[in-house]
Order: sequence, then structure tokens, then C-alpha cells
Amino acid sequence: MKVVLLMSGGIDSAVSAYLLQKQGYDIAAVNMIVWSQHSGEAVKGRKDSCFSPDKAAQMKRVGDLARRMGIEVTFIDCSQEFESEVLGNFRSEYMNGRTPNPCVICNRMVKFGALLDKARSAGIEWDMAATGHYARIDHIGDRFCLRRAVDELKDQSYFLYRLSQQQLSRIIFPLGCMLKTDVRKLDVAQGFHEEGQSESQDFYGGPYIDLLDAAPRPGDIVDLAGKVLGQHQGFWNYTIGQRKGLGIASPRPLYVLALRPESNEVVVGYEESTELASVRASDVNWVSIASAEELAHRSGLKAKIRSAGKALPCTASFADGVLTAIFDQGVNAPTPGQSLVIYDEAGYVLCGGMII
Repeated sequence: MKVVLLMSGGIDSAVSAYLLQKQGYDIAAVNMIVWSQHSGEAVKGRKDSCFSPDKAAQMKRVGDLARRMGIEVTFIDCSQEFESEVLGNFRSEYMNGRTPNPCVICNRMVKFGALLDKARSAGIEWDMAATGHYARIDHIGDRFCLRRAVDELKDQSYFLYRLSQQQLSRIIFPLGCMLKTDVRKLDVAQGFHEEGQSESQDFYGGPYIDLLDAAPRPGDIVDLAGKVLGQHQGFWNYTIGQRKGLGIASPRPLYVLALRPESNEVVVGYEESTELASVRASDVNWVSIASAEELAHRSGLKAKIRSAGKALPCTASFADGVLTAIFDQGVNAPTPGQSLVIYDEAGYVLCGGMII
């Protein structure tokens, strides 16, 4: 079977390649180039970005690693798609008062979308695609089910919940059943990287405001009653739940509760106002189940409202295009633009949507 492997040159993709080779797969590697002069200007030479100019050096590292493993690698330019689908969405969401998760969009639209289509157009024939993501895919009945990785600390299923059934049907995650510590040991034992090798870059390691290209726009910081407490230079400089950097004297810490793009206001309040029992989401993607009826019959549900958070016990329902999770205990600062992802007790991703 022919597998196209998304090779970044890092630990996870190197070990994925090794495991696939041991399992007898015929591997062709691709590396996704997303940096362009336009999008790259914002990073100002930073190297802690997945689209920084340092990609030129990474191309050499990927090429060297692939040659050592006897794998041919093709570099595919997806910078236009990354600019429009990921960075464009990122800027639009921020300027509309929401806080997006760019990796969620990139996985569906670019990494498991445009990149694989372009690979086939470039003459690379493949039956399945593989990456070093920490997640699992099971085929149960007529459904391809996405499941949390064995290593819950490294689990990336939250970032993958928007993948379609067609995409899930053609993906292999070789590391889904492994612990990261074992992956690192195997990487060092095979001589792919030195011990202590750093992880791959995140989307962007600097202040997100760098990417927005927005001119200062003075506005008010107000409390829930509308009383003006201070001023700001643009609501997009703030995120829901933010505590530091408000510049307001108060007997108790203040937190950002809401952003109002139409009036350029930032609403703040005390910590107890950041906690909600119910979180709603739209633009729902059904993953391991196909409908609201199936969701209604599931018990032992948990949900995540941000990538770094834990999945917490809840009940979930879907009506009128809106997914609602009611948590057993309140959750802190659910943020519009982030994702609400529902899991069952076995760790399967049932569905998810964008928090509203």
C-alpha cells in the first residue's frame, strides 16, 4: 500500500516514517511550504512560527532526514491556501471579536485538504496519508471514528475534530497508541535526532497582534453596568478571560468578559463572572456519530472548550443548529471562536463546533 507521509523533519514524523517502513508500507514524503513573502512579513524573522522564513533551513533538514531513511520527499507550496484559509480566517475572526484556533482550520482545509490534493496533482499516487499527530482512528460500522490518543498529555484530537468522514477514511496516525516518552527514545535510538531535540514550532510564538496589521483605535473598557473604567487602543488586543495588562486599578482582579466590535468596547468584571455552566457552539461537525439523535443516547460525556484544557463531565444536546454542553461544574471563560468538542467515555470524538 502506498502511503504519503507529511514529514516535518521533527521527532514525530521521523518516528512515524520508521514505523510505517517496518510495517511494510511504500512511503512517499511531502513537506508543506506555507511561508510566503506576504504572510511572512508579520513574523519579523521569528523562528517560533510554522510559517516563518526559517522554513528554508527546515527544507534542508527534511531533505537530509528523508535521504537517510531512503524516502523521496517532495516540497509542495501551500502558501496561497494557508494565507487565505488560515491567516485570512485568523484576521477576520479577531477583528470580529472572536479568538480562533488556526490549527483546527489548517488541519481540515490545508494539511489534510489542499496539500494532499496537490500531492496527487504532482504525480504522487497514494492510498493513505499519514502524519505524526497523536490521535487514533477506528472504523466502526459505517463510521470512521476519531479517538483520543493513548498519551492524553499529547493528545491532538481536539485539533482534528473538523476532519470529514472522507478525510478520516484515508488517514493513518502511527503514534496514536504510543507515549511521547517512548517516541523520543525510539527517535534517539534510531539516530534521527539528538537527545533533547526541541519540539516543532507552534502556529506563532509571538503576540498575535503582530499578525493583524490593525491601526490603533481608542475605545473604552467598561464594566457590566456600562461604567467606563479605562481606555484601550483596540478591542482586538484582548481575549476573553484575560486578567493581566488591563491597566485598571481595582480592589479585586478584573477579567475580560466580552469584546464588542461594534462599539469597540472591552467588558470586564470579577472572576465569578467568567464562569459559565452552559456553552453553545454552531457550525457543528459530526465525527464518530452522525446525528443529534445518537448524541441524545450517549452517556458519560465530557467536553473541552480549549486545546490546553481538560475534558470535563457534561451533558450535551443539539437543536436548531446549535450544540449545547451543560457542565457538571462551571467552566472558566468559554471563548467565542474557540471550539467545543464532545467526547464519550471511551475517548471518541462525537462532534464539535465553534463556540458562540
